[in-house]
Amino acid sequence: MTPMSEPRVTLYGREGCHLCEDARAIIERVCADLGEAYVEVDIDSDEDLQDRFGEEIPVTFVDGRQHDFWRVDEDRLRSALTR
Repeated sequence: MTPMSEPRVTLYGREGCHLCEDARAIIERVCADLGEAYVEVDIDSDEDLQDRFGEEIPVTFVDGRQHDFWRVDEDRLRSALTR
């Protein structure tokens, strides 16, 4: 098995956010299926991130560009990662 590459997906969220938990489950499943890595960032650890994303969490980035917010569409994420 080859090691996973640098994370292509970043999930910005916070503890106790049910939409973040839903997004995480989808991201984990898609990344595991495709052999991709992801990283999760708690926006509450950074005031600038709190200001930037506020109530739009979860926010998902793919390859450094904003992909989704509030909800993650599994098919759309899978498509973005296989282009």
